[in-house]
Amino acid sequence: MIAAYLRRAGWRAAFGLAGGLEVTGPVPAAPCVIVANHSSHADTAALLAALPARRRPMAAAAADYWFAGRLRALVCRTAVAGFPVRRSRGGFDDLAAAAAQLARGRCVIVFPEGTRSRDGMVGEFRTGAARLAGLAGVPLVPAGLTGTRDLLPVDGRLRRTRVQVQFGDPARDIGTAHRAVRELTGANP
Repeated sequence: MIAAYLRRAGWRAAFGLAGGLEVTGPVPAAPCVIVANHSSHADTAALLAALPARRRPMAAAAADYWFAGRLRALVCRTAVAGFPVRRSRGGFDDLAAAAAQLARGRCVIVFPEGTRSRDGMVGEFRTGAARLAGLAGVPLVPAGLTGTRDLLPVDGRLRRTRVQVQFGDPARDIGTAHRAVRELTGANP
């Protein structure tokens, strides 16, 4: 629990120094699966800074990238409470294991596009996050992130930028969540 509070405080301070963080919409107060657009490595940090620490948010992270080596895996686990999810065969099994964490009151962050957007558009959502929410009996909550792509673009050069996290109302399925994220970000209208 203390790690979640320290993580949130650290990320809030970092965003304060990097241009600011604005959080709008109904911030989830109960366990849920959060689905968001993905255009930067700063996305998870923005969500961790926005979510209540008492929900001990954790993030699905690409196993082939974040867990390919010991140091990167340690950084991912420590900095964003990341857990590995395969992008191919077995990925839903990895996500389904998080149902036990949802039952313990945690929130789980999933980027259902599966990879960062290179053009800022919101790509097609895979269904694993919605299946996890259904399995665990928790809401599927859309979140739109803006500014993270400018703050930390794919080329990795940090730029001072204000970031916004906007939460939407719970969605009934992945298609509804996808439309909500597009509306929240103003992408792909």
